[in-house]
Amino acid sequence: MIEFQKVCIRAGDFQLKDVSFEIGSGQYAVLMGRTGRGKTTILESLCGLRRVQSGKIMIRGMDVTDWPPGDREIGYVPQDLALFPTFSVAEHLKFALHLRRFHATQIEHRVSELAEMLSITHLLKRQIEGLSGGESQRVALGRALSFRPTVLLLDEPLSALDAETREEIQALLRTLTDNTGVTTLHITHNAAEATALADRRFHIVDGQVTEESVNQAEQASRSDSPAG
Repeated sequence: MIEFQKVCIRAGDFQLKDVSFEIGSGQYAVLMGRTGRGKTTILESLCGLRRVQSGKIMIRGMDVTDWPPGDREIGYVPQDLALFPTFSVAEHLKFALHLRRFHATQIEHRVSELAEMLSITHLLKRQIEGLSGGESQRVALGRALSFRPTVLLLDEPLSALDAETREEIQALLRTLTDNTGVTTLHITHNAAEATALADRRFHIVDGQVTEESVNQAEQASRSDSPAG
């Protein structure tokens, strides 16, 4: 479904070299690594926001390396959510559908469906300002999933949430991806979060992406947990 083939990406003095990995259809993959190691750069290159110097990016067996972002059928939730302060919740859910010229009746049906799925029907007329962190995250997820993408990219989606809300959104993410079948790549530095969500778990070190074994993941999760 998603495959990087010897991809090289340069961002200023920083470089990722010969990055290769693959994620199967419908899988929930987590990419871990310290801040500044290139995790977000990989997401941006996958969704077309950053050009690659060499190599290929494949989605569903097609070479999308030079495709514009809108043609890749990818939903993206950046770390800052990038919500529009002048838009209502409903307008956020409609945004990508308008861009793709969905019919008005299709848009209204999809907004209702998303709002029910995300438990935000009561928020549809609200502006973004004043929403809680968890509510804002639900809106960002709804916008990303609105047009039924084949791939969902999540950049530290739980990092700014309190512990209770983090668990709530974590459970929602697993439910959404299981129900929609969307292939997901989720960035985090939290090992316990990765263990709870991931079918596949990757780590980036020194510009290289490697997959962790089950034993490595379990050990990392234990070391990340508080002693008790």
